[in-house]
Amino acid sequence: MVLKSFFTTIVVLILTVGIAYAGQEKSSVPASEPTTPETIKQSNDDSVATLSKQIAGKEDQPADAVFKNLKVLNKVPAGRLLLIMQMGYSKSLGVSCAHCHIPGEWEKDDKEPKQITRDMVAMSKTINQDLLKNIAALKDRTPIINCTTCHRGQIKPALNMEDAPKK
Repeated sequence: MVLKSFFTTIVVLILTVGIAYAGQEKSSVPASEPTTPETIKQSNDDSVATLSKQIAGKEDQPADAVFKNLKVLNKVPAGRLLLIMQMGYSKSLGVSCAHCHIPGEWEKDDKEPKQITRDMVAMSKTINQDLLKNIAALKDRTPIINCTTCHRGQIKPALNMEDAPKK
């Protein structure tokens, strides 16, 4: 009887731990990627410095003439593309270059976030060029959305506003 109670307790404990573990949100950042703002910035600075040296003298050429496998932003100057990646995408999502790319093998499409980004660039383009322009009440300004509009420095877009501080 004591043995049966012991085994029942063990099974309940294992199930409780398993359920609690399964309910936790899994990190979407692999252990090999930097995760603190300081290490992300350092990693990105290092990657951009290396790439800047590799494209020296070609910074003003269209990006698709300098880099391989570009599907978006292919006509911006190559030097500007690096800044867009570093200051735009990376900072807007709070990630390092390694979130979407395999460092040193930038042209590879092995990481799903790279395609997600391409798709979201197309979404942003549609919103900016087609949808926002058709809102009559906005004709007096030039509204624009970008990655930061939703992501606010996080991988997952903000879905809710934080509660206002209580006075």
